[in-house]
Amino acid sequence: MPSLFPHAIGILYALKDKGIDVAIASRSPTSDIAKTFLDKLGIQSMFVAQEIYSSWTHKTQHFERIHRKTGIPYTEMLFFDDEDRNIEAVEKMGVTSILVEDGVNHQAFRQGLTEFSQKLSASSKAGSSGKSK
Repeated sequence: MPSLFPHAIGILYALKDKGIDVAIASRSPTSDIAKTFLDKLGIQSMFVAQEIYSSWTHKTQHFERIHRKTGIPYTEMLFFDDEDRNIEAVEKMGVTSILVEDGVNHQAFRQGLTEFSQKLSASSKAGSSGKSK
């Protein structure tokens, strides 16, 4: 039976309870198996977009598709990944990106929320003073 990292399910349900949209951006050589695992875990319906493709795709393509499907601006997205190259590429799109080593846990999630909040706050201050970034 597939399993999630220990804190992941609680984080997903907390986001759902708050009405926050969640999407998946994953590279997998076996996307059909990944989708089956989501179904077996009973969480497939929790995601507004599931961008799970073979390993040749770039994370930026996943985020472009998520943006098209949801209309959510990149600057209002928060991304967790275990690969530096994905973090760097997606960060350039304006997405707040957090490098994790062992999945998303409470500490990584708090870090992501803090950085996301600081980024939004700085952006709104720049916008309200008439300055652009």
